[in-house]
Amino acid sequence: MNEEHTLALGRTVSTVAAWNELLQDETALLDNPGAHHKALVQGAHMLHQIQVVDRDGLSDLLEQADGALAYAVEALLDQPSGE
Repeated sequence: MNEEHTLALGRTVSTVAAWNELLQDETALLDNPGAHHKALVQGAHMLHQIQVVDRDGLSDLLEQADGALAYAVEALLDQPSGE
């Protein structure tokens, strides 16, 4: 494996890791679910566009982003209304 390939692989891993860190950021998710979901979707499409993930990978990332949004909505609906 040459040095260029090693560097490209490292960037790919760090890019996917950054997307996963965003996915796991529950505080940001619950603070603003819509914006967080949008960032996840845009990030997933960017990973696909730069060919880090294939179309099946994109589908998986989008499914995870939608699952995070659904979780946030349920969590916010379950919070006491404060009345």
